[in-house]
Amino acid sequence: MDLTMRPYRSVLYIPGSKDRALDKARTLPVDAIIFDLEDAVSPGEKEAARETLAAALRQGGFGKRTRIVRINGLDTRWGKDDAVAANDMDCDAILLPKVESPEQLDALAKLTDKPLWAMMETPRGILNAAAIGAHEQLWGMVMGTNDLAKELNSRFRADRLPMQSSLGLCLLAAKATGCVIVDGVYNAFKDDEGLKAECDQGRDMGFDGKTLIHPAQVAITNDAFAPTEAEIDLAKRQIEAFEAAGKAGQGVAVVDGKIVENLHVATAQSILAKADAIAAMTE
Repeated sequence: MDLTMRPYRSVLYIPGSKDRALDKARTLPVDAIIFDLEDAVSPGEKEAARETLAAALRQGGFGKRTRIVRINGLDTRWGKDDAVAANDMDCDAILLPKVESPEQLDALAKLTDKPLWAMMETPRGILNAAAIGAHEQLWGMVMGTNDLAKELNSRFRADRLPMQSSLGLCLLAAKATGCVIVDGVYNAFKDDEGLKAECDQGRDMGFDGKTLIHPAQVAITNDAFAPTEAEIDLAKRQIEAFEAAGKAGQGVAVVDGKIVENLHVATAQSILAKADAIAAMTE
């Protein structure tokens, strides 16, 4: 299964400097882990964190979870060394913070042949989302909504209205280029109701999953971004009905009183593929 076909319902940030947190991550039912060398690591721990993370990844035990290493920006004193170190780590991809242009990805691509991911968290980055998404080595985008809110000077609203244009532009860029895209974090990790509402919003918009700051958020997020039993059942019936209609020489079918065309079948197949990918995580 390639990186774009894996599930990304839950993408948990884990500090690359903390052995205990790294060990705990091996037991959590998340789809992907962002091993953080940037915000979660203090300046005095940066060099040691590389060694700690490299050792943890060599030890393994992370199963089928996608392992993404977030490095410091290449404009910092740690970025280049992070990139070189991450290139030698047993990880699946490298995440670059505050990407504002495809040229920044070009610079990282000179240091690694691993798949790249981009943090989308500045106004300039949002405006250049289409060009960033089209980079040949880019596999995924991560919404950095906290930094973006700071840059926009926007206020928090439960409906995220101030964030909608930014979320939408990045979502369009990712879908146009076939990249994975995951939503930003929900900061109130004890607010289950608020988390569910934001997960539901992100899912309905089209995000593949959500980044998380705490293990307590995993179950709600996994549930929100997984196909429901009703959706799976409907998808199977739509495919079956459309195939039967085709054999009868008809171009459309009817299921539950609604027309089923090619586009509905494609969506149904996508739902079943996602359900299979989620099931494969636990095999």
